[in-house]
Amino acid sequence: MNNRKNGLEWDDLRFFLALSRAGSLMGAARMLGVEHSTVARRITGLEEALGLRLFDRLPRGWRPTTEGQHLIARAEAVENEVVALTRAASGIDSLSGEVRVSAPPLLLAHLIASAVVPLMTSHPGITPLLVGTTERSDLNKAEADIALRLGAIADPDLVIRSVGSVGYGLYARADQANRPPRERVYLSFEEPGIKRPQSQWLREKVSLEGARIGLRSNDMTTLINASRAGLGIAMLPRFFAAKFPELLEVPDAASFPAQPLHLVMHADIRLAPRVRLVADHLYDEVRRSLTCIT
Repeated sequence: MNNRKNGLEWDDLRFFLALSRAGSLMGAARMLGVEHSTVARRITGLEEALGLRLFDRLPRGWRPTTEGQHLIARAEAVENEVVALTRAASGIDSLSGEVRVSAPPLLLAHLIASAVVPLMTSHPGITPLLVGTTERSDLNKAEADIALRLGAIADPDLVIRSVGSVGYGLYARADQANRPPRERVYLSFEEPGIKRPQSQWLREKVSLEGARIGLRSNDMTTLINASRAGLGIAMLPRFFAAKFPELLEVPDAASFPAQPLHLVMHADIRLAPRVRLVADHLYDEVRRSLTCIT
């Protein structure tokens, strides 16, 4: 017998969607930040409340039943409405509260962190939450209020402002920079399962020169420290490499093209005064910093 008095709740659908997307209790638990036993308990309760079996329990995971599949689209529609309501509510506030900003870790650490200092001084009620990630936060699901993104962007639901461009160069200590092309050792930024244009460009260059890649890493700070230690040549953003005078830029006839940088917000969330203030401030400060790097 179902003991629920209030019927179906949004939180039930949140657990339902997480499990349908993850396909396992452990995966859904990680997405939701709970124990896997909590997921199992909530799904069982939801099935009892609806009088439907929503998932087949299989040895290799949980698969939505036919009834469960029919509910997914409706549950996602509810999810979108809840997110839209949350964004709308965020717009009715003063210049105080948390503002979540996501960006690639290097941009976050070396451009954005310093840029928010004067803002926090002038508006102590605003609390920036800085999230470093190489993945694109889903602004449609409110994973961030503001995002700084490299590369082309096309999404009709987003407000996109061009901040400038991030230039790249090849950097090394003098002993590495002066080597003939065939004797060069390169340090490559690579992430498993993700194709970055910078990595592809460097692989093609190495192949043309007959050089070699001596180190691969998914951490840009590791690459620059390896380059500073004399291990090889790294392709680095100029705003970052400029902080290390011991590194020389290696001349290159066909350099990697500068990547456009955009400040992105959802059309709804930009109405929040605190978000708009932070966005305008970051736009000005980051644009100024990039302009100073030749």
